Amino acid sequence: MDITQRLLQLTSPALPVGAYSYSEGLEWLVDQGTINNESHLRTWLLQELAYGSIRIEAAVMVRGYRANTDLQTLLHWNAWLSAARETEELRRQSLQMGRSLLRLSQALQEPEHTSPEWIEIWDQLRIEGCNFAIAFGLTANLWQIPLESATLGYLHSWATNLMGAGVKLIPLGQTSGQKLLFQLQPHLEAATQSILLLEDEDLCSCGWGLALASMAHETQYSRLFRS
Repeated sequence: MDITQRLLQLTSPALPVGAYSYSEGLEWLVDQGTINNESHLRTWLLQELAYGSIRIEAAVMVRGYRANTDLQTLLHWNAWLSAARETEELRRQSLQMGRSLLRLSQALQEPEHTSPEWIEIWDQLRIEGCNFAIAFGLTANLWQIPLESATLGYLHSWATNLMGAGVKLIPLGQTSGQKLLFQLQPHLEAATQSILLLEDEDLCSCGWGLALASMAHETQYSRLFRS
């Protein structure tokens, strides 16, 4: 098993979970003129990375990874993250992407190498509704991807998706988008190390800007994205 290839597949924009169809409030911010250039987008992403809900999502992903086949722990953190979502749009996004990844993860696993514990986990989470962070952590664990690499990959995938949305919406050139992603790399690495050290009682965020943008997006007249 090539772990690097598994990581690349799990974090690929081609992963069929529908991430490309979400902007996480960015569409409304661009429509209002709050974000209208590369510098504004960079500032928004850095603020979200430092204080926003992506830190909480990644921290829950870490807990899903560490839970392994402990179903009750997985269900606890899955319910916790659902309750922590600020808006209906963000909750639907997380559950839709989680459902898609859970289904894909199970489809790619060879039946003869699948334990009864994993089958029970997939079945129960499908019934409960699985957040993307939990599905990602479970899949990374199942594919034996190291936790630090999985966490960095989760954050990089998030940044890549929003960079792509910004390229379309602002709009930015592809080179500008890649330049932005390149500049974010040390911040993604620093956030990874910070998130891995977060204790349960430290799981909090200051994401009111995202929450307001997401709520406004629900009633935005013309939309390209689902959030």
